[in-house]
Amino acid sequence: MKSIAALQKCVTPWSDGLEPSDAELDAIEQEMPLIQARVDLLDAQIMTIDRTPSELDKRRIRRAHNRVLAARRDLANRTGDSMVSGDAA
Repeated sequence: MKSIAALQKCVTPWSDGLEPSDAELDAIEQEMPLIQARVDLLDAQIMTIDRTPSELDKRRIRRAHNRVLAARRDLANRTGDSMVSGDAA
């Protein structure tokens, strides 16, 4: 069997512009606590898909949800502090 990719040119040529910039990587790094909190919440929810959640499961989901909210709050406060405001101090 022949490979289709070997018989034709690449659809999207590789370019240096496909790599994330330093600013984009910094933004991802700042959002990493929120990303991890959302992954933890999703993991807690996935564990209860095929069964009735126990009291421990409900507590795990609630705590994970609270961590997401705290991470969102912290991220909003960090980005709010870094922005220049026109308000008088």
